[in-house]
Amino acid sequence: MAVVTAGTPGARRLSARVAVVVVLAVAAGLVFVERTYRALEIELAGLLLRLVTSSGVHVVSERETVYFGLSGDNPLGLRMTPECSSVFLLIPLLLVTAAMLWFRPQNALRLAVTLAISAVAVILVNQLRILAIVGLVNWLGVSRGYYWGHTLLGSLVSVIGGAVALVLFVWLATRKPKAKATRP
Repeated sequence: MAVVTAGTPGARRLSARVAVVVVLAVAAGLVFVERTYRALEIELAGLLLRLVTSSGVHVVSERETVYFGLSGDNPLGLRMTPECSSVFLLIPLLLVTAAMLWFRPQNALRLAVTLAISAVAVILVNQLRILAIVGLVNWLGVSRGYYWGHTLLGSLVSVIGGAVALVLFVWLATRKPKAKATRP
């Protein structure tokens, strides 16, 4: 017969507090490495654009810029500015996770998984926004396509995608675990 313990309540509480500090440190770290994050984000955009277009793509990471349409008549570069990055959409998720860890430390694993899934959703939504801008520029031309892609469709993708990621986060973080089937 083996005895398994889940640790003392004090030890669990301490590890949950450490998890809160780690999550807050990640949020602060994202602020400090925001420019590097944007460079990685624009690299990802370049990779995705290479998959969907044959008109030439070039990424200049140190300028956080992706150039596309290089073999056409209207090449264009998109620069990832701080307000266009997904980094500042991730920070609220991290802060909510830290708060939930503080008040419900027993849900630490679930919150970590939920945060990871929601963070991926936010990053993908931002990439979808970039693809929408590029698509509309290719379809409507530089002037109209950029305006409609960035101002209208890009904003809609960001707002709706961000809302979906937040709802997904709340749903995953707060749903009840499935009850185990009872045997007769």
